[in-house]
Amino acid sequence: MTGFAYLMRCIKNLDIKSMSETAGYIAKKEKKVKPVILIDMIRCGLKFKSGYNDYREFEFYSINDAKKATFLTRGLNNNIIRDYNDKSKMNVFDDKILFNELFKDFIGREWIDLRKATASDLEAMLKKYGAVIVKPADGICGKGIEKLTYTEAMDVEAEYKRFVENNQMLVENYLVQHSEMSRIYPNSVNTMRMFTFCKDGESHLLQTIIKFGNNGVVDNFHSGGMYAFADENGVVVTPALDKEDFVYEKHPATGESILGFKIPMHKEAKELVERAALLVPSMGYVGWDVAISENGPVVIEGNAYPGIFQPRPSFTESKEGVLPLYRKYMNI
Repeated sequence: MTGFAYLMRCIKNLDIKSMSETAGYIAKKEKKVKPVILIDMIRCGLKFKSGYNDYREFEFYSINDAKKATFLTRGLNNNIIRDYNDKSKMNVFDDKILFNELFKDFIGREWIDLRKATASDLEAMLKKYGAVIVKPADGICGKGIEKLTYTEAMDVEAEYKRFVENNQMLVENYLVQHSEMSRIYPNSVNTMRMFTFCKDGESHLLQTIIKFGNNGVVDNFHSGGMYAFADENGVVVTPALDKEDFVYEKHPATGESILGFKIPMHKEAKELVERAALLVPSMGYVGWDVAISENGPVVIEGNAYPGIFQPRPSFTESKEGVLPLYRKYMNI
Protein backbone atom coordinates (compact mmCIF):
# COMPACT_ATOMS: atom_id res chain seq x y z
CA MET A 1 0.00 0.00 0.00
CA THR A 2 1.42 3.39 -0.97
CA GLY A 3 1.82 6.16 1.58
CA PHE A 4 -1.04 8.10 -0.03
CA ALA A 5 -3.35 5.07 -0.11
CA TYR A 6 -2.55 4.30 3.53
CA LEU A 7 -3.28 7.91 4.47
CA MET A 8 -6.63 7.87 2.64
CA ARG A 9 -7.63 4.62 4.37
CA CYS A 10 -6.70 6.04 7.79
CA ILE A 11 -8.75 9.19 7.14
CA LYS A 12 -11.72 7.11 6.02
CA ASN A 13 -11.61 4.89 9.13
CA LEU A 14 -10.68 7.61 11.61
CA ASP A 15 -12.69 7.63 14.82
CA ILE A 16 -12.65 11.38 15.43
CA LYS A 17 -14.40 11.11 18.79
CA SER A 18 -11.86 8.59 20.16
CA MET A 19 -8.99 10.63 18.76
CA SER A 20 -10.31 13.74 20.47
CA GLU A 21 -10.79 11.87 23.76
CA THR A 22 -7.25 10.50 23.56
CA ALA A 23 -5.85 13.97 22.93
CA GLY A 24 -7.85 15.27 25.89
CA TYR A 25 -6.52 12.51 28.13
CA ILE A 26 -2.92 13.29 27.16
CA ALA A 27 -3.40 17.05 27.49
CA LYS A 28 -4.78 16.65 31.01
CA LYS A 29 -2.08 14.17 32.01
CA GLU A 30 0.78 16.25 30.61
CA LYS A 31 -0.75 19.65 31.43
CA LYS A 32 -0.68 20.69 27.79
CA VAL A 33 -3.17 22.33 25.44
CA LYS A 34 -5.43 19.86 23.65
CA PRO A 35 -5.31 21.50 20.16
CA VAL A 36 -1.51 21.36 20.28
CA ILE A 37 -1.67 17.62 21.03
CA LEU A 38 -4.16 17.07 18.19
CA ILE A 39 -1.99 18.90 15.69
CA ASP A 40 1.06 16.90 16.71
CA MET A 41 -0.92 13.65 16.46
CA ILE A 42 -1.78 14.48 12.86
CA ARG A 43 1.81 15.47 12.09
CA CYS A 44 3.13 12.19 13.53
CA GLY A 45 0.52 10.26 11.58
CA LEU A 46 1.80 11.78 8.35
CA LYS A 47 5.49 11.49 9.19
CA PHE A 48 5.66 8.17 11.09
CA LYS A 49 2.46 6.37 9.99
CA SER A 50 1.32 6.35 13.60
CA GLY A 51 -2.25 6.26 14.82
CA TYR A 52 -3.55 8.22 17.79
CA ASN A 53 -3.29 5.09 19.93
CA ASP A 54 0.39 4.79 18.94
CA TYR A 55 0.84 8.41 19.94
CA ARG A 56 -0.55 7.69 23.38
CA GLU A 57 0.85 4.21 23.95
CA PHE A 58 4.39 5.05 22.88
CA GLU A 59 4.39 8.49 24.53
CA PHE A 60 5.19 10.41 21.34
CA TYR A 61 4.25 13.58 23.20
CA SER A 62 7.35 13.12 25.39
CA ILE A 63 10.11 12.29 22.87
CA ASN A 64 11.75 14.01 19.89
CA ASP A 65 11.38 12.97 16.27
CA ALA A 66 14.67 11.06 16.24
CA LYS A 67 13.34 8.78 18.97
CA LYS A 68 9.90 8.54 17.38
CA ALA A 69 11.56 7.24 14.22
CA THR A 70 12.74 4.16 16.15
CA PHE A 71 9.19 3.02 16.99
CA LEU A 72 7.17 0.46 15.11
CA THR A 73 3.84 2.11 14.31
CA ARG A 74 0.55 0.78 12.95
CA GLY A 75 1.38 1.80 9.41
CA LEU A 76 4.85 0.21 9.47
CA ASN A 77 3.46 -2.93 11.10
CA ASN A 78 0.93 -3.23 8.27
CA ASN A 79 3.82 -2.96 5.80
CA ILE A 80 5.66 -5.83 7.50
CA ILE A 81 2.60 -8.07 7.35
CA ARG A 82 1.96 -7.10 3.72
CA ASP A 83 5.56 -7.75 2.66
CA TYR A 84 6.38 -10.88 4.66
CA ASN A 85 3.15 -12.77 5.40
CA ASP A 86 1.49 -14.93 2.76
CA LYS A 87 -2.24 -14.11 2.71
CA SER A 88 -3.09 -17.59 1.43
CA LYS A 89 -1.68 -19.13 4.65
CA MET A 90 -3.30 -16.79 7.15
CA ASN A 91 -6.36 -19.01 7.60
CA VAL A 92 -4.13 -21.58 9.33
CA PHE A 93 -3.42 -19.01 12.05
CA ASP A 94 -6.93 -17.53 12.15
CA ASP A 95 -8.62 -20.90 12.72
CA LYS A 96 -7.41 -22.40 16.00
CA ILE A 97 -8.53 -25.90 14.99
CA LEU A 98 -6.58 -25.79 11.72
CA PHE A 99 -3.66 -24.44 13.72
CA ASN A 100 -3.77 -27.33 16.19
CA GLU A 101 -3.87 -29.83 13.35
CA LEU A 102 -0.82 -28.37 11.60
CA PHE A 103 1.22 -27.63 14.73
CA LYS A 104 0.28 -30.82 16.60
CA ASP A 105 3.92 -31.51 17.47
CA PHE A 106 4.29 -28.12 19.16
CA ILE A 107 1.11 -27.66 21.21
CA GLY A 108 1.68 -30.30 23.89
CA ARG A 109 -1.96 -30.93 24.73
CA GLU A 110 -5.01 -32.98 23.79
CA TRP A 111 -7.96 -31.36 22.04
CA ILE A 112 -11.27 -32.15 20.40
CA ASP A 113 -13.40 -30.40 17.78
CA LEU A 114 -17.05 -30.23 18.91
CA ARG A 115 -18.13 -30.09 15.26
CA LYS A 116 -17.06 -33.73 15.11
CA ALA A 117 -17.03 -34.85 18.75
CA THR A 118 -19.99 -35.88 20.92
CA ALA A 119 -21.06 -35.00 24.43
CA SER A 120 -19.59 -38.35 25.49
CA ASP A 121 -16.22 -37.26 24.08
CA LEU A 122 -16.44 -34.06 26.09
CA GLU A 123 -17.32 -35.98 29.25
CA ALA A 124 -14.43 -38.39 28.76
CA MET A 125 -12.02 -35.49 28.39
CA LEU A 126 -13.38 -33.76 31.48
CA LYS A 127 -13.03 -36.93 33.55
CA LYS A 128 -9.51 -37.53 32.25
CA TYR A 129 -8.16 -34.03 32.98
CA GLY A 130 -10.56 -32.59 35.56
CA ALA A 131 -10.79 -29.30 33.67
CA VAL A 132 -10.79 -28.09 30.07
CA ILE A 133 -10.53 -24.81 28.21
CA VAL A 134 -13.25 -24.11 25.64
CA LYS A 135 -12.67 -21.60 22.82
CA PRO A 136 -14.22 -20.32 19.61
CA ALA A 137 -12.12 -21.55 16.70
CA ASP A 138 -11.87 -18.01 15.38
CA GLY A 139 -11.83 -16.02 18.62
CA ILE A 140 -9.61 -13.00 19.26
CA CYS A 141 -8.54 -10.94 22.28
CA GLY A 142 -9.40 -13.75 24.69
CA LYS A 143 -13.14 -13.47 23.94
CA GLY A 144 -15.25 -16.57 24.39
CA ILE A 145 -12.57 -18.50 26.27
CA GLU A 146 -13.97 -20.42 29.23
CA LYS A 147 -12.60 -22.84 31.80
CA LEU A 148 -14.88 -25.77 32.67
CA THR A 149 -14.12 -27.85 35.76
CA TYR A 150 -15.74 -31.26 36.02
CA THR A 151 -18.10 -32.27 38.83
CA GLU A 152 -20.21 -35.41 39.14
CA ALA A 153 -23.34 -33.26 39.27
CA MET A 154 -22.51 -31.58 35.95
CA ASP A 155 -24.96 -31.91 33.08
CA VAL A 156 -22.36 -32.50 30.38
CA GLU A 157 -24.98 -32.80 27.64
CA ALA A 158 -26.27 -29.32 28.47
CA GLU A 159 -22.76 -27.91 28.54
CA TYR A 160 -22.03 -29.52 25.18
CA LYS A 161 -25.14 -27.98 23.62
CA ARG A 162 -24.30 -24.57 25.09
CA PHE A 163 -20.80 -24.62 23.62
CA VAL A 164 -22.07 -25.65 20.19
CA GLU A 165 -24.74 -22.93 20.24
CA ASN A 166 -22.10 -20.36 21.22
CA ASN A 167 -19.72 -21.57 18.51
CA GLN A 168 -17.14 -22.55 21.14
CA MET A 169 -15.97 -25.55 19.17
CA LEU A 170 -12.42 -26.11 20.39
CA VAL A 171 -11.91 -27.97 23.67
CA GLU A 172 -8.41 -28.46 25.08
CA ASN A 173 -7.19 -30.00 28.29
CA TYR A 174 -6.41 -27.36 30.90
CA LEU A 175 -2.67 -26.81 31.04
CA VAL A 176 -0.96 -27.01 34.39
CA GLN A 177 1.66 -24.32 34.15
CA HIS A 178 5.13 -24.24 35.65
CA SER A 179 5.07 -23.38 39.35
CA GLU A 180 7.17 -20.26 38.76
CA MET A 181 4.64 -18.89 36.28
CA SER A 182 1.81 -19.74 38.63
CA ARG A 183 3.56 -17.98 41.51
CA ILE A 184 3.04 -14.59 39.88
CA TYR A 185 -0.66 -15.22 39.14
CA PRO A 186 -2.23 -18.68 39.60
CA ASN A 187 -5.72 -18.18 38.13
CA SER A 188 -4.74 -18.00 34.46
CA VAL A 189 -2.16 -19.69 32.29
CA ASN A 190 0.35 -16.86 31.94
CA THR A 191 1.89 -16.89 28.50
CA MET A 192 4.60 -15.26 26.44
CA ARG A 193 4.12 -13.54 23.09
CA MET A 194 7.29 -14.43 21.21
CA PHE A 195 7.88 -12.68 17.88
CA THR A 196 9.79 -14.54 15.17
CA PHE A 197 10.99 -13.54 11.73
CA CYS A 198 11.62 -16.22 9.12
CA LYS A 199 13.42 -15.73 5.82
CA ASP A 200 15.65 -17.81 3.54
CA GLY A 201 15.28 -20.93 5.68
CA GLU A 202 16.30 -19.25 8.93
CA SER A 203 14.17 -18.04 11.82
CA HIS A 204 15.03 -15.60 14.58
CA LEU A 205 13.37 -14.66 17.85
CA LEU A 206 13.00 -10.88 17.82
CA GLN A 207 11.50 -10.17 21.22
CA THR A 208 9.54 -11.66 24.11
CA ILE A 209 6.75 -10.16 26.14
CA ILE A 210 5.17 -11.92 29.11
CA LYS A 211 1.47 -11.69 29.91
CA PHE A 212 -0.26 -12.20 33.24
CA GLY A 213 -3.92 -12.50 34.04
CA ASN A 214 -5.59 -10.33 36.67
CA ASN A 215 -9.01 -11.14 38.18
CA GLY A 216 -9.77 -13.61 35.39
CA VAL A 217 -8.85 -16.92 33.75
CA VAL A 218 -7.14 -15.42 30.67
CA ASP A 219 -4.05 -13.25 30.42
CA ASN A 220 -5.10 -11.29 27.33
CA PHE A 221 -4.44 -7.54 27.50
CA HIS A 222 -7.94 -6.76 26.20
CA SER A 223 -9.57 -9.03 28.79
CA GLY A 224 -8.08 -7.51 31.94
CA GLY A 225 -4.53 -8.86 31.71
CA MET A 226 -1.19 -7.06 31.68
CA TYR A 227 2.15 -7.44 29.92
CA ALA A 228 5.84 -6.69 30.45
CA PHE A 229 9.02 -7.08 28.40
CA ALA A 230 11.75 -9.64 28.83
CA ASP A 231 15.33 -9.49 27.59
CA GLU A 232 17.10 -12.12 25.47
CA ASN A 233 17.72 -14.20 28.61
CA GLY A 234 14.07 -14.21 29.68
CA VAL A 235 14.46 -11.70 32.51
CA VAL A 236 11.62 -9.17 32.82
CA VAL A 237 13.16 -5.71 32.43
CA THR A 238 10.09 -3.44 32.55
CA PRO A 239 7.07 -3.06 34.80
CA ALA A 240 3.80 -4.54 33.56
CA LEU A 241 1.15 -2.41 31.92
CA ASP A 242 -2.61 -2.97 31.62
CA LYS A 243 -5.23 -1.53 29.27
CA GLU A 244 -6.12 1.22 31.72
CA ASP A 245 -2.51 2.45 31.77
CA PHE A 246 -1.85 1.19 35.28
CA VAL A 247 1.78 0.21 35.82
CA TYR A 248 2.80 -2.68 38.08
CA GLU A 249 6.20 -3.69 39.39
CA LYS A 250 4.41 -6.27 41.54
CA HIS A 251 1.30 -8.24 40.67
CA PRO A 252 -1.70 -6.63 42.43
CA ALA A 253 -3.33 -9.98 43.25
CA THR A 254 -0.32 -11.80 44.71
CA GLY A 255 2.23 -9.12 45.55
CA GLU A 256 4.88 -11.09 43.65
CA SER A 257 7.57 -9.09 41.82
CA ILE A 258 7.13 -8.81 38.07
CA LEU A 259 10.16 -6.64 37.41
CA GLY A 260 13.20 -8.89 37.51
CA PHE A 261 11.18 -12.12 37.17
CA LYS A 262 13.11 -14.87 35.36
CA ILE A 263 10.93 -16.79 32.90
CA PRO A 264 11.60 -20.51 33.34
CA MET A 265 12.76 -22.45 30.26
CA HIS A 266 12.97 -19.33 28.11
CA LYS A 267 15.83 -20.79 26.07
CA GLU A 268 13.78 -23.92 25.32
CA ALA A 269 10.79 -21.72 24.39
CA LYS A 270 13.00 -19.73 22.00
CA GLU A 271 14.14 -22.92 20.29
CA LEU A 272 10.51 -24.15 20.09
CA VAL A 273 9.14 -21.07 18.30
CA GLU A 274 12.11 -20.82 15.97
CA ARG A 275 11.40 -24.42 14.86
CA ALA A 276 7.66 -23.74 14.60
CA ALA A 277 8.31 -20.70 12.40
CA LEU A 278 9.99 -22.92 9.81
CA LEU A 279 6.85 -25.04 9.38
CA VAL A 280 5.13 -22.29 7.36
CA PRO A 281 8.11 -20.24 6.15
CA SER A 282 5.99 -18.03 3.86
CA MET A 283 4.50 -16.55 7.04
CA GLY A 284 7.59 -14.52 7.83
CA TYR A 285 6.43 -12.54 10.85
CA VAL A 286 4.46 -14.36 13.55
CA GLY A 287 3.67 -13.73 17.20
CA TRP A 288 3.56 -17.05 19.08
CA ASP A 289 1.70 -17.41 22.36
CA VAL A 290 3.70 -19.85 24.45
CA ALA A 291 2.98 -21.36 27.86
CA ILE A 292 5.50 -22.99 30.15
CA SER A 293 3.90 -26.21 31.34
CA GLU A 294 5.21 -28.55 34.01
CA ASN A 295 6.87 -30.51 31.21
CA GLY A 296 8.29 -27.60 29.22
CA PRO A 297 7.18 -24.92 26.74
CA VAL A 298 4.17 -25.44 24.48
CA VAL A 299 2.68 -23.31 21.72
CA ILE A 300 -0.84 -22.06 22.44
CA GLU A 301 -1.42 -20.29 19.14
CA GLY A 302 0.25 -18.26 16.41
CA ASN A 303 -0.77 -14.77 15.35
CA ALA A 304 -0.39 -13.68 11.73
CA TYR A 305 -1.25 -10.14 12.86
CA PRO A 306 0.89 -10.19 15.99
CA GLY A 307 0.18 -6.70 17.25
CA ILE A 308 2.64 -4.01 18.25
CA PHE A 309 4.54 -4.36 21.49
CA GLN A 310 7.51 -2.26 22.51
CA PRO A 311 8.54 -0.66 25.79
CA ARG A 312 7.34 2.85 26.46
CA PRO A 313 10.06 5.51 26.45
CA SER A 314 9.48 6.09 30.17
CA PHE A 315 10.35 2.41 30.79
CA THR A 316 13.83 2.51 29.24
CA GLU A 317 16.99 4.58 29.38
CA SER A 318 17.39 4.61 25.60
CA LYS A 319 13.78 5.71 25.00
CA GLU A 320 13.89 3.76 21.72
CA GLY A 321 11.47 1.42 20.01
CA VAL A 322 12.09 -1.91 18.29
CA LEU A 323 12.78 -0.69 14.73
CA PRO A 324 16.60 -0.75 15.04
CA LEU A 325 16.36 -4.44 16.02
CA TYR A 326 13.78 -5.29 13.35
CA ARG A 327 15.83 -3.60 10.63
CA LYS A 328 18.64 -6.08 11.23
CA TYR A 329 16.37 -8.67 9.63
CA MET A 330 13.74 -6.79 7.60
CA ASN A 331 13.55 -4.06 5.01
CA ILE A 332 11.18 -1.60 6.68
